[in-house]
Amino acid sequence: MRLAHFSDLHYGTATLEEADRCFGAAIDRAIAAGVEVAVLSGDATDHGLDLHEPATIRLLGQVRRLANHCPVLILQGTFSHEPPGTLAVFRLLGARYPVHVAERIEQVALLADGRWLASSAWCFDALPGGVRVLVSCVPTINKAVVAAVVGAAEAAQAVGEHLALLLAGFAPINRRARGQGIPTLALSHGTVFGSLNEHGVPMAGADHEFTTGFLFATEAQAVMLGHIHGHQCWGQQGTVGRQCIAYAGSIGRFHYGEEGDKGFLLWEVAAGAAYCELVPTPARRTVDIVFEGRPDLTVLQAAVDRHGVEGAHVRVRWTVADEDRHAVDRAAIMRLLVGAEQTRLEGRIVPVLRTRAPGISQLDSLAAKVQRWGQLCGVEPACVLACLDALSQDSPAEIAARLLGEQAGVPRASPDQATDAGTHAIEVVDP
Repeated sequence: MRLAHFSDLHYGTATLEEADRCFGAAIDRAIAAGVEVAVLSGDATDHGLDLHEPATIRLLGQVRRLANHCPVLILQGTFSHEPPGTLAVFRLLGARYPVHVAERIEQVALLADGRWLASSAWCFDALPGGVRVLVSCVPTINKAVVAAVVGAAEAAQAVGEHLALLLAGFAPINRRARGQGIPTLALSHGTVFGSLNEHGVPMAGADHEFTTGFLFATEAQAVMLGHIHGHQCWGQQGTVGRQCIAYAGSIGRFHYGEEGDKGFLLWEVAAGAAYCELVPTPARRTVDIVFEGRPDLTVLQAAVDRHGVEGAHVRVRWTVADEDRHAVDRAAIMRLLVGAEQTRLEGRIVPVLRTRAPGISQLDSLAAKVQRWGQLCGVEPACVLACLDALSQDSPAEIAARLLGEQAGVPRASPDQATDAGTHAIEVVDP
């Protein structure tokens, strides 16, 4: 059976142009390839959408166009992207073929007449008659519910343990289906330990839902995943035939710095083997230029010549100290990026942090503290110590008279003269 696997469409107000262009092109390619089933593995929307919003109307129109060609199965994704109940409207599209929305843990069978049949419990007790393909569905797990039962500290481990048992529980029914020559799929939305996100960062935290071992334990030939925006796959040849786990990745490029092509997966799945191929979509091109200090216009021009910015979405980032923040010529940067579809300038300002000298509070004299400060800051403290000495020995009037006399070119007065001049100065500046 030939299937199309789409994921992470992220239709929303800000993403509509990118999502709709890429999803529309992917549907065209899938229809031209003659796919028999289409699967959407979560995050069809970027956030909760109202029915009257343009993003909702465009998404419904595209899914209906897909459902006029073949049966469609949609999985519940991340709750922050698809609030519960968001996908219910897709059941009402009234296209040529039905759209099934999997919002709970269940198994779904595609029957010979093109209808979807869902299990009443988490799996079928026995295979229905006339099954063309069997799908085990595990939508996004609500970890808050698990945390409420076992406690927040134990939630991550409990989710992993229960998912391992659940996935292994699908194996017997998948084994029977394989024995009857029926292709088997597993569909989920979550993170595989050790997978890479769209920026090439390994996902190695303790709260990730799956391991490849857990997923292979379903004994499904094809495991179709959503949530991670970068395409990647794992294969295994064993006693159950060739199994394959794959993320389709996001349908478009929604963030700067994303690596690799964007697209959908074209699957060939039989009872004993599964293979997938990434079909690219016309995702936007992004250029990310990063400076550790102030942007160097010469280096920026070289990057523009090397990558080209015509029609691209360009982001320039830099990091400067607080005192250099106004030295960045944003206008000059924008002139070099003429022709870009979109330009984003992001400057990170490093604030000047002043900390107290360690141990200075334990010194017994102010002069010692000044000397310690000078050593730590690399400053010669002699001038400061001289001022400190003058403050400790002379009155403010004497210091003021001496400074005024030096500015006027008058020789330093004797102590008696300084006292008289100082008295006059006090009368003037401090009535």
